Amino acid sequence: MIFLKKITSKENHYQEVLRICLPLVLGLSATTVMEFTDRVFLANYSIEAISASLPAGITAYLFLAFFGGVGSYAGVFIAQYTGKGDFKMIGSVLWQAIYFTLFAGIFMYLVATFATDAIFMLAGHEQEVQRLESIYFSILCKGGILHVAMATLSTFYTGRGYTRPVMIITFLGVFVNVPLDYALIFGAWGMPEMGIRGAAIATVIAWIVNVVLFIVLIFTKKNNATFQVLSHFQFNWVLLKRLLRFGIPAAFQFTMDILAFTLFVLLVGRIGTAELAATNIVLSINALTFMPSMGASQGISILVGQALGRKSPALASTYVRSGVTLLLIYTFLIDLVFIFAPDVVLGPFFPATDLNVADPIVLAYARDLLKIVAIYLFCDVLYMIYTGALRGAGDTRFMMIAATLAAPFCLVIPVYVGIEYYDFSVVTAWFWILFFIITLFVASCFRYHQGKWKTMLVIEDKS
Repeated sequence: MIFLKKITSKENHYQEVLRICLPLVLGLSATTVMEFTDRVFLANYSIEAISASLPAGITAYLFLAFFGGVGSYAGVFIAQYTGKGDFKMIGSVLWQAIYFTLFAGIFMYLVATFATDAIFMLAGHEQEVQRLESIYFSILCKGGILHVAMATLSTFYTGRGYTRPVMIITFLGVFVNVPLDYALIFGAWGMPEMGIRGAAIATVIAWIVNVVLFIVLIFTKKNNATFQVLSHFQFNWVLLKRLLRFGIPAAFQFTMDILAFTLFVLLVGRIGTAELAATNIVLSINALTFMPSMGASQGISILVGQALGRKSPALASTYVRSGVTLLLIYTFLIDLVFIFAPDVVLGPFFPATDLNVADPIVLAYARDLLKIVAIYLFCDVLYMIYTGALRGAGDTRFMMIAATLAAPFCLVIPVYVGIEYYDFSVVTAWFWILFFIITLFVASCFRYHQGKWKTMLVIEDKS
């Protein structure tokens, strides 16, 4: 009873946290469902396709996450300006992020054009898997400007605490993607059979839908009157430098997390195709639990930014505590499924009716790996909430350094040495992911409880 009273207490602001975070969670979950469905279709298409999709997808996401992370950091600026009541600066912030998006799109297109084959030659995967990886990666990166634009434009809403429009637009993109994905992979409904190429094209088309909807809804006369989204399009180097100063470390931290997982997947591919397939499947399932944590992290960043803009660090701390409680409850429920009913989530990846006769080696590995995921999820969600709070204040450098050190020394190097010289099994390799996540959790917890973030702002403080 005491616990229930604490949960429902208005002083904890659970309703406000849910109002901001839940649409972001649902939106990111919808995106993850889109990617999950993509993996399921490819797993039923061929083992080479599913084996190639996650290494290529996660490598592309390495670039998308960095540039999208910098662009989306405009949301923290918008949140703090909203808390301060300075709405006229929102349009200027948004335009500086748009200019950065254009640069990011050009860079990714050049990478896709000139570096794709070299990147996947280094992985050392089987030739057919390598060919499919190159196709998938190239298409996603050439269309990457659209992904970054989605992240950038969405901050107009999320930074002000209006997260439902972002959720709705995201869902519309998913509704376009899923049937198109099926049609282009398998050649249904008069569409050509394109396999993994079709999966990538369907994803880019969904991005186009999302970007067009954001543009139509944001750049209106009504929004210009309040937020100057049409009037303040001028290039502002001082403001852009502030965005890069705080946004690059925040994005780089997350990118190092993705890079560590990318290299881990590439290294697991050296153990064997079955081990790589099992890892790809489990990481795809893990994304269903990770993206809600990421959505909550983004929501906490916005709430903390608005609270600090109003000069109320105590309120910001309350938001963080509420976010931690809600995510731990969610994680506990997810872990029950992973531990006691793993085949419920593994089933869609195996086309045979009887799971025990469908790729038994891959299935056995996947069941073991899900147990490891269940263990590290608790640390992972706390890490995401604490870093979200730090990011909302502008305290981004410490965790960037922590992630930069942890990625090689707590995951990549030990796994590389173990696989090359000590014949690590895929399960042993995955225990190093557990160690990596615990390390990041401890670092974020330490920095958060130091409390320096409570006195920080990313916007100019004229008071």
